[in-house]
Amino acid sequence: MSYTATDDSQDKLFEKLIKINRVTKVNKGGKKLGFRAFVIVGDQRGTVGLATSKSKEVPMAIKRSIEKAKKNMHQINVVDGTIPHRIVGEFKASKVVLRPAPEGTGVIAGGSIRILLESLGIENVVAKSIGSNNSLNMAKAALNGLLKLKSQADVEERRGVKLNFRNTIKEETSDDTDKD
Repeated sequence: MSYTATDDSQDKLFEKLIKINRVTKVNKGGKKLGFRAFVIVGDQRGTVGLATSKSKEVPMAIKRSIEKAKKNMHQINVVDGTIPHRIVGEFKASKVVLRPAPEGTGVIAGGSIRILLESLGIENVVAKSIGSNNSLNMAKAALNGLLKLKSQADVEERRGVKLNFRNTIKEETSDDTDKD
């Protein structure tokens, strides 16, 4: 179930319901039935949030988790529709390896990781999940890895050197040919 909604700041948000679990709590009088909704929210421009929420009814659980995800948004470093470097994210027993990919590759990932990357606006990336295949833990492991991504400016400042990457070299050579 996918929703596209506008919030107060008029930004288009991509809201995706990943999973609904039926949960029970045992009380003195018997079992109490409830539902847990897992939702990923992103603006497809480098900002994403994920959250879970419980309620007695499914629509209420979905609404709560969407509100919770909107409050817990993270800004991720995205460069030219992919990630700047290879990274491994971990959460509990889940491990996710994320690698940048060349233009035209697309998002090669499974399950909740694919939805997380698409809601971020990443177009070319390869992801491999290792360990537990729980959708919530895999998404949290991928987010953990994405939060560890470094920007070129931060690395240059920390090392005190100017870095040259293939993308910047291509741009410089194309500018030189235009001048002739």
